[in-house]
Amino acid sequence: MRVYTLYIKTHGFHWNVTGLFFAQYHSMFEDQYDELSDAVDEIAERIRALGHTAPGSFAQFAEAKSIDEASGAPNAQEMVAELLADHETIARRAREVADQASGAGEEASADLMIQRIQAHEKAAWMLRSTLAE
Repeated sequence: MRVYTLYIKTHGFHWNVTGLFFAQYHSMFEDQYDELSDAVDEIAERIRALGHTAPGSFAQFAEAKSIDEASGAPNAQEMVAELLADHETIARRAREVADQASGAGEEASADLMIQRIQAHEKAAWMLRSTLAE
C-alpha cells in the first residue's frame, strides 16, 4: 500500500527535519502524516469490504509500493521535494485505479480514489508552494 509507505516516510521527516523553517515543516509534515494515517485505515477497510485481506506487514507494504522509502535524513528542501514527487505519483496511480473501478461498476472504490486524488493533490500543492521562490 503506497499510502502506508508515504505515511512512514512523512512521519520520519517530521521527526528529523531541521533548519530555519523547522517549525513550519514539522507542523506541515504532521498534518500530512495525520491525514495519511486516516487514509490508510479507509483504504484497508475498503479492501476488507471487498472481501480481501488487507496488508498488515512491512513485507506486504514493500511489495505494493511504487515510491521509495526514505534513507537517512535529507535536508528540509530535499524532504519537501521527495514528498512532492511521492504525492504526485500516488495521485496518478489513484486516477488509474479510479478509472478501472468506475469501468468495473465499483463506484464506492472509485469514489474513495477520487477522495485520495484530492488529498494528494492538495498535499502536493502545499509542498510545491514551499519550494516556490
